[in-house]
Amino acid sequence: MNLFINKLVSSIIQIIMFTLIPFIWWLVTARKKENFFSWIGLKKATSDKKTELWVYFCLVTVGFMIISLFVLFILKDTETATSEFSGMGIIGLPAALIYAFFNTALPEEILFRGFLLKRLEHKLSFFIANIIQSIIFGIMHGIMFISLVGTGKAVIIILLTGSIAWFMGYINEKKANGSIYTSWLIHGLSNVFSALISMFSLI
Repeated sequence: MNLFINKLVSSIIQIIMFTLIPFIWWLVTARKKENFFSWIGLKKATSDKKTELWVYFCLVTVGFMIISLFVLFILKDTETATSEFSGMGIIGLPAALIYAFFNTALPEEILFRGFLLKRLEHKLSFFIANIIQSIIFGIMHGIMFISLVGTGKAVIIILLTGSIAWFMGYINEKKANGSIYTSWLIHGLSNVFSALISMFSLI
């Protein structure tokens, strides 16, 4: 119960922190043009080709899970965000769900795919903007572990997480009409997958 409450409080803080700069930017530049939720991509995912969207969604989700599995192998015996669920079994699921969708996935999607990618896309081409956000996303994840696993493994983590970030940016902007709900769900499901592996000590 304590872990659940901790994750809930931590999630609220994370969401506020990661949303603050985008919200201030919106207030200054776009408040009179569009509501904040639509501007940041928290809007219904729409597509003329729904089957294609679901195919992309499933492929990227499975790809993210495979990459998560590989990263967990690289980080074996290293303290990670899911380590606190280690060996908890099904009792850890409520806290893991909060962690997966609200503590990490939502704040990161708001900042990277909702804010950074969309703002860069206004100044640059989508291709360049998506590469930039994915590189920054990858570096952010790799740099956390460089002192623990060394430069080589950290570079692998950067490349893998950066690749997934690129695909999530692509599916949002090119297949889901700019909605970040798509990548939020992909990201959250992958986090649940990683947490389950830790909960049942599968690695």
